[in-house]
Amino acid sequence: MARFTGKSVIVTGAASGIGRASATLFAAEGASVIAADKASTVNDTVAAIAKSGGKAIALEMDAGNSADVKKLIDLAMKTNGKIDVIYANAGISGGTPNIFEQTEDQWKQILQVNLIGPMLAIQIGAPHMIKAGGGAIVCTASVAGLRNGAGSPAYSASKAGVISLVSLAANNLAGTGIRVNGICPGLIETGMTKQIFDRAREKGTDDRIGQLNAMRRAGRPEEIAKVALFLASDDASYVNGQVLPVDGGLSSSLPIIPPKPRG
Repeated sequence: MARFTGKSVIVTGAASGIGRASATLFAAEGASVIAADKASTVNDTVAAIAKSGGKAIALEMDAGNSADVKKLIDLAMKTNGKIDVIYANAGISGGTPNIFEQTEDQWKQILQVNLIGPMLAIQIGAPHMIKAGGGAIVCTASVAGLRNGAGSPAYSASKAGVISLVSLAANNLAGTGIRVNGICPGLIETGMTKQIFDRAREKGTDDRIGQLNAMRRAGRPEEIAKVALFLASDDASYVNGQVLPVDGGLSSSLPIIPPKPRG
């Protein structure tokens, strides 16, 4: 498929995990990608894309810093002359499960990247998309933003904010031709969740990872990336203001002890 041939695409958080998988898939489908991340390994993402024959440029930047976001948008405009897709995926976690143990600074840092970051991408990037007649914006939220129990208080609150941001941005941009949608990933093996997976493997309990969802497994970055590409593509031309859980069925049920399969 080549759904993004001739398209200019920005992906934040592209140094690893979901962002890297998304940048790679966008490029494979013909997009000219600006891959952004605070981590220098975003250059490895671009190198891999180039090796596969794709088009990508790396930018080391802070997704929660307005000056850096402006540099990102300016780079996309300078390189491609337009912006068709923004995937605001960058995010960080941190802190304990106890709200009384999380510090004010932790809250500020997490909200700055996870919630203010996507807002800045929309605020600074959308005007260019409006002038071009439209485009698609996708934001990474989380199942942690839907219900308690999937992240620290600050992380969960930030992702709940992203869910709200998607709906309000879609309506603020009504009539512009820009669609805004989001994704709520479940447990995915990425750099952010590496400790969870490593700890389970050390204990020999890795077969229990993802046991609470109906798929009985964790997800892969590519599985989220494919949904991001769908939402950004013309295949989702009438999908707007929505946030899709991509979690193996986790959010479809209240916490229960899963029954043993019959047969």
